[in-house]
Amino acid sequence: MNKIKILGAVAALSITLAGCGASTSSTATDSGKSGKPRIKFVINGNLGDRSFFDSAYAGLKRTEKDLGYSLKVVELGSDRTKWAAGFEDAASGDDYDVLAAGTFDTVDFISKLAPEYPQKKFWLFDAAVDYTGKSGCSNKCANVYSVTFKQNEAAYLAGFLADKLAAAKALPGSPGNGKVGLMGGVKIPVIEDFVVGFKAGFKAAGGNPSSGVLVQYVGGDNPFGDPAKGKEIASAMYAQGADLVWPVAGSSGLGVFESAVAAKRYTFGVDSDQYKTLTDADQRQTVVTSILKNAGNALYLAAKANKAGTLAYGKSAAVGLAEDGVGYVDNANFDKLVPAALRAELKEQAAKVKSGAVTVPSAF
Repeated sequence: MNKIKILGAVAALSITLAGCGASTSSTATDSGKSGKPRIKFVINGNLGDRSFFDSAYAGLKRTEKDLGYSLKVVELGSDRTKWAAGFEDAASGDDYDVLAAGTFDTVDFISKLAPEYPQKKFWLFDAAVDYTGKSGCSNKCANVYSVTFKQNEAAYLAGFLADKLAAAKALPGSPGNGKVGLMGGVKIPVIEDFVVGFKAGFKAAGGNPSSGVLVQYVGGDNPFGDPAKGKEIASAMYAQGADLVWPVAGSSGLGVFESAVAAKRYTFGVDSDQYKTLTDADQRQTVVTSILKNAGNALYLAAKANKAGTLAYGKSAAVGLAEDGVGYVDNANFDKLVPAALRAELKEQAAKVKSGAVTVPSAF
């Protein structure tokens, strides 16, 4: 089936895309002896989210096979009090050439460490450092590459699709009362960018986001790693009449799929094709589509450009629909649940965003 992929960018953009990561399980090749370029992927969390970090890891794993890199993964876990020491320890080692990390939570760590290790390279995805040197990065992060994603554009398509499905009562067994849910991890700019884009798409489709879009955040000490809280929030949204709930909350979102099965309702996936990554067959059937932000492909292209000596350090890039940096999944379940006319409408909306005919508002 066709998939509107997050290819991260094509050849021209491969000089700008960059990486990230983190985890302690992986292939730590002794590239000091082998001469292979070495990536250390430091995750402020854990693998196994079947979403964002797993996507990044998959892209970096490809660099071993295709590009001759060696990869070491360091998982720092969900205890935030240990992250600073974990990053400092990872950066102090001489077992890497590139340290890759992602999300807004790692910006301060990278900004502090990059000037301390000017001979090393740092990749940051889904966030950007301050290249002016005004807030950290005494060397203006000249050895850092950042890549961000225009998640608001993909979220716009999600909101458009969600309203059209609800208005048409197209999802079997759903109330069809015009309500949908969006569960964010925590109220920060990158998550708000999803919310702003989603509401804009919902409104463009004819819906009223004020009454039709239920928004709640996981919050707490582990907003992106609390499936139990995610299930609780989704269950409440379904009880309020939501046809579907879209989790934008890392592995907290795994609880939403459990809730959807119990409520006999629907979901959207996020970051990865969660119709593929979920292992429970019933949960997979709830996934209408997944809104993609494929960090893995962005990291792969960063590694390719880095090896060629063309990766642009000291600056950041942002990729969206026009660069195939974000998108949505079109697969068998999508074709089954979304009427053909609506699939065509969604493609038209995507084309308008790509061309600039539609400008999607952003939280940034």
